Amino acid sequence: MPTAGRGRVRILLIEDEDGIASFIAKGLGAEGHAVERASTAAEGHALAFAHTYDLILLDLLLPDSNGRDVLAAIRTRDTETPVIVVSALGEIDDKVTLLDLGADDYLVKPFAFAELAARVRAAARHGQSSSRVLRTLELELDTKTRVATREGAQVDLPSREFQLLEYLMRHPGQVLSRQQILDSVWGFGFDTESNIVDVYVSYLRRKLDRPDEPSVIETVRGAGYRVRA
Repeated sequence: MPTAGRGRVRILLIEDEDGIASFIAKGLGAEGHAVERASTAAEGHALAFAHTYDLILLDLLLPDSNGRDVLAAIRTRDTETPVIVVSALGEIDDKVTLLDLGADDYLVKPFAFAELAARVRAAARHGQSSSRVLRTLELELDTKTRVATREGAQVDLPSREFQLLEYLMRHPGQVLSRQQILDSVWGFGFDTESNIVDVYVSYLRRKLDRPDEPSVIETVRGAGYRVRA
């Protein structure tokens, strides 16, 4: 969850080029922000999962992986922290793909520092205003404590069950295919023949459903799953 206060933003910068990283870090540091740098995808993964940031700046062309894979991995565990992609690739298809993967913004190199600073301020404001508590007709999910509540009864959820329920509740009323859920919760490249989505939906139903009442997670035959809006 975002933690910034009084305009100070804690930023994870994932950028392999020393010159660009220094330019960004010095500029944002002068703005009063705290910047921590990772120069590889592996290092970026480790820092993103070990610490809490208000914003992530992500380069696409990294020496050990593609930035798209980094973004997808981050979004399997963190759907709230704003991510701005910074890349020399400026084609419309690239932008659309990254936004669909969960990027909040896209900045093309070379750029003026003033534009980057403005984008950082806007993304941080958006992150700070993101809802901590998600609600549907029957459920409430606290994204910080990872506690789900139905009719006053609270249920603590293990990590993967929480990620699945959060993903469904962030798309209320929308039918989400098994492939969409796999890509977003388990990550791209996961075995598409696996029945893991159905297994985890059943775990959630056991914990959240009530006898003789419709399930909180509806099965839409031949299409996927949804929670009622």
